Amino acid sequence: MTDDMQDTTPDLEVRTLLRVLDGQRRHVLGTLDGLDAEALRRPVLPSGWHCLGLVQHLALDVERFWFRAVVAGDEHVIHGLTSGDEAWRVAPEVPAVDVLDGYRQETQLADAVIRSTPAGAGLAWWPHDLFGEPHLHTLRDVLLHVITETACHAGHLDAARELIDGHRWLVLT
Repeated sequence: MTDDMQDTTPDLEVRTLLRVLDGQRRHVLGTLDGLDAEALRRPVLPSGWHCLGLVQHLALDVERFWFRAVVAGDEHVIHGLTSGDEAWRVAPEVPAVDVLDGYRQETQLADAVIRSTPAGAGLAWWPHDLFGEPHLHTLRDVLLHVITETACHAGHLDAARELIDGHRWLVLT
């Protein structure tokens, strides 16, 4: 997010939360910087997920789902949602750069929703079939949820990256 984008968001709380979320998004991409396509697809944990699949999950199941479907109620997005772990699976013919660019694009689309919605605004749609009764109620709630989920996955990527090549994102001694 640029300073120009921050200025277009009238709600100080939303600007602040978006700045924190953007830091976590940069952490996700920064942790992976320098890995080649093979390394991005290498599973290093017994569960078998790989870095590229996790980034695609963040793009589709987190950014797209929570902001464009839940907050904005975009019918096209809602009708295109998948019901399983499809987002974690990246077809071998899909270039790694496409997945990373897809994440960047989804964050930009999410930012447009975030910047145009007050922190206390109610949600446009709720996935009762997945979560039952709503446990999140406002943009603020969704932002805090997505910040937490993105930070958690950034930590997963930190561990995966260290297992792949020993590189560590940020080490304070």
